[in-house]
Amino acid sequence: MSAPTPAKPTPTEPWRQRLIRSLLYGRNVDRAAKARARVGLAMLAFASVYALIGGRLVMFAIGADAHSARRAAAQEVVATARPDIVDRNGAILATDVKAASLFGEPRRIIDKDEAIELLTATIPDLDEAEVRERLKSRKGFAWLKREVTPAQQQAIHKLGIPGIGFLRENKRVYPTGNEVAHLIGLVNIDNQGIAGLEKWLDNQGLADLHRAGFATDRLQKPIELSVDLRVEHALRDELLKAKDKFHAKAASGIVSNVKTGEIVAMVSLPDFDPNNPKEAHDPDRINRLTTGVYEMGSTFKAFTLAMALDSGKINLNSSWDARGNLHYGKFTIHDSHPLGRFINTKEVFTYSSNIGAARIALGQGVEAHKAFLAKMGQLTRLRTELPESAAPLIPRRWGELNTVTIAFGQGMSVAPLQAVMGINALVNGGYLIPPTFMKRSESEAMAMAKRVIKPETSDKMRFLMRLNAEIGTAKTADIKGYYVGGKTGTSEKVINGRYAKKRVLNSFTAVMPCDDPKYQILIMLDEPQAISETKGFITSGWNAVPTGGKVIERIAPLLGVEPRFDLPPSERLILAASRTTQ
Repeated sequence: MSAPTPAKPTPTEPWRQRLIRSLLYGRNVDRAAKARARVGLAMLAFASVYALIGGRLVMFAIGADAHSARRAAAQEVVATARPDIVDRNGAILATDVKAASLFGEPRRIIDKDEAIELLTATIPDLDEAEVRERLKSRKGFAWLKREVTPAQQQAIHKLGIPGIGFLRENKRVYPTGNEVAHLIGLVNIDNQGIAGLEKWLDNQGLADLHRAGFATDRLQKPIELSVDLRVEHALRDELLKAKDKFHAKAASGIVSNVKTGEIVAMVSLPDFDPNNPKEAHDPDRINRLTTGVYEMGSTFKAFTLAMALDSGKINLNSSWDARGNLHYGKFTIHDSHPLGRFINTKEVFTYSSNIGAARIALGQGVEAHKAFLAKMGQLTRLRTELPESAAPLIPRRWGELNTVTIAFGQGMSVAPLQAVMGINALVNGGYLIPPTFMKRSESEAMAMAKRVIKPETSDKMRFLMRLNAEIGTAKTADIKGYYVGGKTGTSEKVINGRYAKKRVLNSFTAVMPCDDPKYQILIMLDEPQAISETKGFITSGWNAVPTGGKVIERIAPLLGVEPRFDLPPSERLILAASRTTQ
């Protein structure tokens, strides 16, 4: 009998493996049970993760439109941020504030009829039909009301309607109200410029920045204007008083720096409050200084005399026949205050002689007249930062009769700002400088200036304007200490193809100080009425001129023009300094 085969010995487990197993599983543990538990735990963990991902995908699928629409709306809010607009001294004229706007997510609203009823009860000016149409749509997002008040926002929050919310967006506000309305313009509900400098801003590239998403609140510097809010207020205040006093249909005015072309103030009444855009749609509230064109009356005689004096064909003492009316074809030219004698060039200006101006223009010739007015920028549309501008109305066929009437301011219409630019050139030494509503230095102005008349001609024009304030039709604007000069204008308005004697447009252009002009002031009154104080007269000297005097008295100190007293008359102070004394 053979001996039994001995069993094979069990391999000895290395000590390192025993140590690891002991640390991981412990001693005397059922490894199979432990493995099943851990597999179950892993399965539960994976199932939870997949459930979470699936739930989020379902939520995104349900609310994708609303979220994307809300993000798009929020992005649009950022894109419509606008820079502040400030006056030359830093006073804010236009700025953005944050305002809440009401929106709805139609897919999330459970009971739309109840929501509509609650919303229209809380905000009475909501259009129920419009709200119903928007909430009944299948869209994920719909605006319900832009720019709600904080009280309305709080009241709607208390309603607790699911699917109704608010977005904060930029709202344009104008702290000065009507003061600079025609200059600043306004924006639409989406904060996009639709008029005035607001529209110019968009045209300068702000709209492109909006689309690119770069026009945010923090990336834009304020826009600095040439306008002085203090001067603007004083001018507007005096024009309002004059409009009421003389029962005028409209009133307007400009203050311009003759050496830089800067517009320091511009007012056109009636105006509007840009915070209330509905007023801006009134056709009577246009900016008469840039979008209107008018026959400027006798203020145009300044161009006629400057043309002739600059040609060298006449001088200040040249004589003109004003003994009787001037007959040209079937037309008769007469003077408002006929002198019945020969008058010199100085008297043509100070007595505002239509006959004298007509004879002077005829002596220069039609082509020379047209060429001079073109050189002075009066025959083409004036372009400035303001998008609203009107082209001048000039004769299609310009003959001698046209030259006769245009010589004293009839038969041709220009924008008042255009005339201001030309008068500036007549008194600033002879330089035509494009007007601007932005700050500009004298050196910057001279870099773009164009000489249009000789310096000695400018001296003579300043003398004539000062003489007119000393002894002529501008005497009531001669505010002591400021050496004012000026020219009046009264033009009959064309009604149904005929000039109406009782319906006039009055203008007065003044410069100060006349020996070294710094500022020009234009005052215009549309259809002023006769009152007891004017003794039944409606001409410029009785209303526009005294209004101009009151404006000068108020704004000269604001502009830093120091008063000087006991100055010699224009004959000695201005002509004595001229290169050529006539």
